[in-house]
Amino acid sequence: MSAPAAAGLLGLYVPGDTWLHRAGPGPKAAGLALLGAWVVVGRGPVAALATLGAVVVLAATARIGWRTTARGLLPVLVAAALLAAYQVWQRGAAVAVEVSADLVSAVLAATVVTATTPADRMLDAVVRAARPLRRVGLSPETVGLAVALLLRSVPALARTATEVRDAARARGLERSPRALLVPAAVRAVGRARLVGDALAARGLGD
Repeated sequence: MSAPAAAGLLGLYVPGDTWLHRAGPGPKAAGLALLGAWVVVGRGPVAALATLGAVVVLAATARIGWRTTARGLLPVLVAAALLAAYQVWQRGAAVAVEVSADLVSAVLAATVVTATTPADRMLDAVVRAARPLRRVGLSPETVGLAVALLLRSVPALARTATEVRDAARARGLERSPRALLVPAAVRAVGRARLVGDALAARGLGD
């Protein structure tokens, strides 16, 4: 089935009937954690590209819509390209390929998980998994809230990056790092402060 236009960013669910949609949030979260561990442990551009290829195949089976997914991941792809350029300069092409491929693999895998899992099911699974933390004084509901905020913040930050880029392009400054990074950072900090104030007003600031 085709994905709706809202798909493509982390945290946005795309209805479907694929095997990934039917899988429970627990196994998908565990798989994502294993991928994260492999990205850290794996070495070399060949392993990184093989991992990226496997994640791309996985994303294809999820049927979440390639065009919209690529558009949503554009800020990450730009960041990966910049990171690769820096690594080529500092450490060589092999490291550049490894680092950028690992970044795209991790973000694309997280996108697939969130796009195939309703937010309420994901948060319920997080709260259940965090129940043992009550023994050390941490509320599972607080952990679930943190995850919910993360899932809401990533698309918002990506949207901010896109808006800042468009504004810089309109002023003919699309090649200026300062015109891109400074407004994006200011807006991100402003959003974080608003969220912090809202949590504090509800007694969740600690």
